[in-house]
Amino acid sequence: LNPEYWVSQIFWLIIVFSSLYIFLSKLVLPKISENLEKRKSQVLSYLEQAEKFKKESEKKIKEYETIILESKNKAKLIINASKEKLSNEINLKKNQLDEEIEKEINLAEKEIENLKKDSIINVNKIAVETTTEIIKNLMKIELNQSNVSAIVEDVSKKRINKNI
Repeated sequence: LNPEYWVSQIFWLIIVFSSLYIFLSKLVLPKISENLEKRKSQVLSYLEQAEKFKKESEKKIKEYETIILESKNKAKLIINASKEKLSNEINLKKNQLDEEIEKEINLAEKEIENLKKDSIINVNKIAVETTTEIIKNLMKIELNQSNVSAIVEDVSKKRINKNI
């Protein structure tokens, strides 16, 4: 640290730092600041685009939700209409089947009634014939079938009235 070299050292120090300062301030720092500005403007443009996309996506979501609601309402209407139509068809078929069953029941009841009447007549005929044959075989007498028929009918009427 000799004082005689201080002046020259200070001179060169000023020249070196001045040239370094000029180099940095004129060449390097403008490029750095330019890059920073570009990045800042890019970030701002990206933020603006992101905001636009956000608004568009919110609009699309609202449209989507309205479409879904409309679709649900239409589906409900279609389902209700189908249910009503099927219910009407089922009721119509049920009524038709009820009518057919009622007809069949009436026919069956008539058949049963006819069979009862016919069976009573047939039972009476069989009873008359059997009675006549039994008396003929046991007593060796020929009876008038009309007399036997009247007696059998009288007995069968009494028994039928008891059972009914």
